[in-house]
Amino acid sequence: MKEILREIGMIARALESISNIEFKEYDLTKGQYLYLVRICENPGIIQEKLAEMIKVDRTTAARAIKKLEMNGFIEKKDDQQNKKIKKLFPTEKGNNVYPFIKREHDYSNFIALEGFSEKEIDNISILLQRVRKNIEKDWEYVKKGNKRNY
Repeated sequence: MKEILREIGMIARALESISNIEFKEYDLTKGQYLYLVRICENPGIIQEKLAEMIKVDRTTAARAIKKLEMNGFIEKKDDQQNKKIKKLFPTEKGNNVYPFIKREHDYSNFIALEGFSEKEIDNISILLQRVRKNIEKDWEYVKKGNKRNY
């Protein structure tokens, strides 16, 4: 069997390492930029939806969100209907950093797909979406406290 997930893991770790180095000047590290991007793209998102979108547990999301808030990248606002719900919004500082993060993402995407035809890029995209959907089933199952049968 091919080690597809090993390859995906190496790609993800290399890109995360590059991003951590390049975003250091903005005080964004350890994947915090992922949260900031999703909040900028979905202003008013709630923490649970954000955690689900990034595929992390609530505690991990809460830690990253707290750091982003402490560093002035995002702010929490009460929901108008339900005061228990806190919505997440980028601050001016967060909105100012977003274009740089987006440029880095677009550049990394361009480099990763360099030399591939449009058809190959479409195929990679379709196949990776299928891989993600397969994994999401187990992620949901395990997240609910279940154990997978190996």
